[in-house]
Amino acid sequence: MVLNYIWIAFFVIAFVIALAKLIFWGDVSVFPAIMDSTFSTSKTAFEISLGLTGVLTLWMGVMKIGEKGGVVNALARLLSPVFTRLFPDIPKGHPATGSIFMNVAANMLGLDNAATPLGLKAMEQLQTLNKKKDTASNSMIMFLVLNTSGLTLIPVSIMVYRAQQGAAQPTDIFVPILLATFCSTMVGVIVTSLVQRINLLNRTLILTLGGLCLAVATIIWGFTQMDAETMNVVSTTVANILLFSIIIAFILAGVRKKVNVYDTFIEGAKDGFSTAVRIIPYLVAMLVAIGVFRASGAMDALIDGIAYVVSACGGNADFVGALPTALMKPLSGSGARGMMVDAMATYGADSFVGRLSCVFQGATDTTFYVLAVYFGSVGVRYTRHAVACGLIADLAGIIAAIAICYLFFA
Repeated sequence: MVLNYIWIAFFVIAFVIALAKLIFWGDVSVFPAIMDSTFSTSKTAFEISLGLTGVLTLWMGVMKIGEKGGVVNALARLLSPVFTRLFPDIPKGHPATGSIFMNVAANMLGLDNAATPLGLKAMEQLQTLNKKKDTASNSMIMFLVLNTSGLTLIPVSIMVYRAQQGAAQPTDIFVPILLATFCSTMVGVIVTSLVQRINLLNRTLILTLGGLCLAVATIIWGFTQMDAETMNVVSTTVANILLFSIIIAFILAGVRKKVNVYDTFIEGAKDGFSTAVRIIPYLVAMLVAIGVFRASGAMDALIDGIAYVVSACGGNADFVGALPTALMKPLSGSGARGMMVDAMATYGADSFVGRLSCVFQGATDTTFYVLAVYFGSVGVRYTRHAVACGLIADLAGIIAAIAICYLFFA
């Protein structure tokens, strides 16, 4: 229901602003630009789904081997003490626990292509536990918030873009991104837990969250001891070694269980193809609405309004130039990436705005894209508090990014 209102709002706001630009400013190009965006974003949505087909097919096949090889169940048993508290509706030892862990781990390593199919697999398993098939369950929402908060330990792609834009130190945003995305995830988990009345004040969760804070601090310290070139090499190498190790471990586990690995892969891969086809309508609907909103000038009007209010209140408006990346990120990953590159090209890769736009890009994930793809893959239409909790996590990431960048780069 929330997505329904948001979807309508995008079109109505875009129409009103475009009509005002035509009547009061005589801008005859605005409506052609809007219509062009509907065609281009529809094509983009299909291309995204088509591009996902091969990756989904691969990883759904690998996950099927992991299931029959017992790896997913082993992960589920290992994580049960924590996940039974964050996901009280998931039975102890259920395979969904292992799939959720694999998805979160892939996101943390910045392996987007692997994270999406793993997440779709987890969502399918959560749907089997869902009593109302068209309505998001509490477990689904908690899982979505973990995804939309965008916890990332190794933002390789952002560092590559900074290098391409001529940054003197492409990795200088590594620690700020790590801190901002950690704040986003923690706030998302806490807010969702409060809404779902999950008790976080128990020994297991306190030790787990405290351990995560310690691990993040250790990682930050370790990477700050390296020079820029070493950091890039280590982060990229570790991410890819872990990814390939997962594939090998799943295959060996299948061999150990005397599973026909090839046939099992084919069985899972078929599900990947059907899932890629199933999400096309949801992606087209969401990306077209975002494209219309952007083409109408509504996004620019929003940014200008924020800059005026901040300046009128006597605040420092230096961060406003990077806000298009922050506001676009919940709507479109590629759109936010374009905004980030544009900010670095306009202001300079080593400028405050250029660095802040990179931290915005790494602080959260594409909330509406994730909602459309994950819920769309299992036919969920009523999202309940998923959008609100996801956007609160995004807001926490944005605020944290601004504060951290003023601390590091102002």
